[in-house]
Amino acid sequence: MLTRHENFPSRFVPARHVDVWQPNPVPAGERLPVLYMHDGQNLFSPSTAYGGVDWGMQDAVTRLMEAGTLRGAIIVGVWNTPQRWREYMPAVKLKGSNVKTILRNFLAKAGGEPLSEEYLRFLVEELKPFIDAHYPTLPDRANTFVMGSSMGGLISLYALCRYPHIFGGAGCLSTHWPAGERPLVEALGELIRPAGEHKLYFDYGTATLDANYEPYQLHMDAILHTKNYTAGKDWITRKFEGAEHNEAAWRARVHIPLTFLLGTGNQAI
Repeated sequence: MLTRHENFPSRFVPARHVDVWQPNPVPAGERLPVLYMHDGQNLFSPSTAYGGVDWGMQDAVTRLMEAGTLRGAIIVGVWNTPQRWREYMPAVKLKGSNVKTILRNFLAKAGGEPLSEEYLRFLVEELKPFIDAHYPTLPDRANTFVMGSSMGGLISLYALCRYPHIFGGAGCLSTHWPAGERPLVEALGELIRPAGEHKLYFDYGTATLDANYEPYQLHMDAILHTKNYTAGKDWITRKFEGAEHNEAAWRARVHIPLTFLLGTGNQAI
């Protein structure tokens, strides 16, 4: 069942639609984990999705539930706005000889400084309390996750770094590392908590924009090794040969991060 909360208000960022999907019906008394996702207009319907292809999130979750891979989940799709780049760019201090060029390029692209701190306060202080009050959620960290693609991958990781007590894991598909290049990888790597409390999922393709991602992702993988993350246990990085940077590609593989982050734990990834 899909419910749209139109022009959800905020003290921190402009109002935007929020779509919430939950299995229908949810058994009486049962509570479910929650996955907060960015670029919400791309998740459930081709009529609102970029390029006319959506992620098919309701179908993906339903199939995994029918297979016994997921017990269930509530998906919260937060629509983006014209300030998408500013809201999704981590507000971290970058270090390195090319930082001035990186920042100049970002300002030219985004039209202003990052607004990710404000966006995350909206998610954590306003949206999550509303969702927990109106839906049958499991509100604790172990059952609260965040996921997105491209710039949405960056803000998902940043959400986990800034609010490690709120989110138990992050799914970062086709993470757009070039927005801040190697200095951004290193800045976020410093913020990631040591292994033991969270799950991290990363992936990338090899075509179109994704063709630029592998060197940065390998650097992040090396950082995770130093923090004692174990591949297949609390961290996964997947490379998809030939996969492009678009909703069709993410739709084709979204079952993998869903299974890893929210699965029952009895299935192979």
